[in-house]
Amino acid sequence: MTSTLDLLTWICYGLGHAIKRKKILCALKKEKADIALLQERHLCDGDHAKLRRAWLGQVYFSSFKSNSREPVSVMFKVYCLSVMTLVAATYTVVLRYTRTVSSTAMYFSTTAVCITEVIKLFLSLGMLTKETGSFGRLKASIVEHVFWSPKELLKLSVPSVVYAVQNNMAFVALSNLDAAVYQVTYQLKIPCTALCMVLMLNRSLSRLQWFSVFMLCLGVTLVQWKPAEATKVQVEQNPFLGFMAIAVAVLCSGFAGVYFEKVLKSSDTSLWVRNIQMYLSGIVVTLAGVYMTEGAQVVEKGFFYGYTPWVCFVVFLASVGGLYTSVVVKYTDNIMKGFSAAAAIVLSTVASVTLFGLQITATFACGAMLVCVSIYLYGLPKQDTTKLPRADTDKEARQKLITV
Repeated sequence: MTSTLDLLTWICYGLGHAIKRKKILCALKKEKADIALLQERHLCDGDHAKLRRAWLGQVYFSSFKSNSREPVSVMFKVYCLSVMTLVAATYTVVLRYTRTVSSTAMYFSTTAVCITEVIKLFLSLGMLTKETGSFGRLKASIVEHVFWSPKELLKLSVPSVVYAVQNNMAFVALSNLDAAVYQVTYQLKIPCTALCMVLMLNRSLSRLQWFSVFMLCLGVTLVQWKPAEATKVQVEQNPFLGFMAIAVAVLCSGFAGVYFEKVLKSSDTSLWVRNIQMYLSGIVVTLAGVYMTEGAQVVEKGFFYGYTPWVCFVVFLASVGGLYTSVVVKYTDNIMKGFSAAAAIVLSTVASVTLFGLQITATFACGAMLVCVSIYLYGLPKQDTTKLPRADTDKEARQKLITV
């Protein structure tokens, strides 16, 4: 007499979602299999407990998560560094040009921010399509995480609002401050992000990092003490308004970045899925901002009023820059990011002198130098001292053993 075991193997999508999980378990119950192997890509360690039912026997699970970077060549890292530097420097310089020097009709900055969100959404959809590997999996992922997850959309609407404010403040700041001054002052996002990490993620900073934060603040103070003036700017500027806009932008950048990191680490949901959730909310928020601030003018003159190839280039850089940064972070480290930020400051300064007639002062030069050094120091890896006491203990133990 022989007995048989019915073995069932499924690749599932959506076990982490209550409605999809219920449907999958109902279908599994009808199969009446002795052993069922379920494979789910986006499932947290604690979610296996939600699969337990009275009609089920024992539930076993295993998980694997790799955070290691893929090995890449030095040339590829240099390429990433170069592109990130050029994007950061070019964005500020070109945006500054469109707001102060360009002789064409002034475009609406709120519409540019809105279009940027739309482009980011389509780029994220393209990356998610590549990640899932097929249109069917893409559709299933979108249905699961967008249409069946209103709470997640609401959760991601928080950074959407904050990022919308930050992006609009960048236009206000670069309308009133030179690109080089903006680039240096905007590095205040580092201490803001550090403070949010300490408060929201319970991270700790080393003494060197705290020292670099204070050095950065000192450098920005020197830059703003007597801001460098541009002689080729054709519009009236308000440096105080520009500084206040940067202050709001860096606060938004620090909070939104840490909040988004916290959301990402709370589940195994794909980065591109989270981006899609955030950009969908961002489009709604920025559209509301367009018609709340410049609605009458947009209706009268048109959504794309004042757009030139340079304005389109600004929108392109803003769209690609944010997504490219997330890719660069995967393959580089904080030291290279620090070099990139410092190089962007230098390039912005050279471009400002050439294009806008920026007159560099001694305080600006000293402040910019302090900011560059502080960025490098902040990105240095923490020294691991956890093995030092153990080494001392082992040495003492050997001495005691020899004495005995």
